[in-house]
Amino acid sequence: MAPELVQLVILYLMAVNLAAFFLMGVDKRRAVGKKWRISEKTLFLPAVLGGALGGLLGMRFFHHKTRHWYFRWGFPLLLVVQLLLVVQLLLVVLALRQAA
Repeated sequence: MAPELVQLVILYLMAVNLAAFFLMGVDKRRAVGKKWRISEKTLFLPAVLGGALGGLLGMRFFHHKTRHWYFRWGFPLLLVVQLLLVVQLLLVVLALRQAA
């Protein structure tokens, strides 16, 4: 895998995790202020797209959505799946490098 592609993937994952974390904080602030809220679908979107760690950290840091089972179990499950995908990708890359 080209170093540029690796850097791009890392940058993408950082951005999507920051977005997930940020959205949890914004929604918590709006909830406390009884203002317009961010939909749960929107909160889940960056987590599904690779930002499960950011969403989980945001949920814990802001103490937000911790009573909803689909957040409490969904974010960690997404994180496990994403970590398994990263490990699988790394194994494929290593196998391709050894074969070359």
